[in-house]
Amino acid sequence: MTHSIVFADYNNEQHSRDLIKLLDLYSQDPMGGGEPLSQHAKQNLISELKANSRAFSILCYKDSVACGFINCFIGFSTFKCAPLVNIHDVYVLETERGQGLCKIMLNKAEDKAKQLGCCKLTLEVLENNHAAKATYKSFGFSGYELAPKAGSAHFWQKFI
Repeated sequence: MTHSIVFADYNNEQHSRDLIKLLDLYSQDPMGGGEPLSQHAKQNLISELKANSRAFSILCYKDSVACGFINCFIGFSTFKCAPLVNIHDVYVLETERGQGLCKIMLNKAEDKAKQLGCCKLTLEVLENNHAAKATYKSFGFSGYELAPKAGSAHFWQKFI
């Protein structure tokens, strides 16, 4: 059994199918919201990712079966005046967890960020996702704060 980590080619039909399938599984996971991916997302995500020059995805295969992915978006740090990579989605099939696949994919994302001259990687993690938090901490991530007196940052959202 061998694992391979590749950058998804949004023009590759297999990569596109695998990314949508895994994203749907992630969406149905309690840490992904517990609901199936919408039909709109299933039908339009790949074309939207293709159109976004600041998006890239990483796929993990085990014996040519997709078992994990990361979706990333290039952003910008105004304080550092440099690009950054936001890791937006991370998922590994439950049967494949605990094998270090997440870290391997994170390494691939970090390598890409370094190639792009990025100053940092960012991500969000749910408060009760203890397994993911442990993995991210072991990879070098930590809570975001500018100054201890100001406290740590919280990721908020407002649907529009």
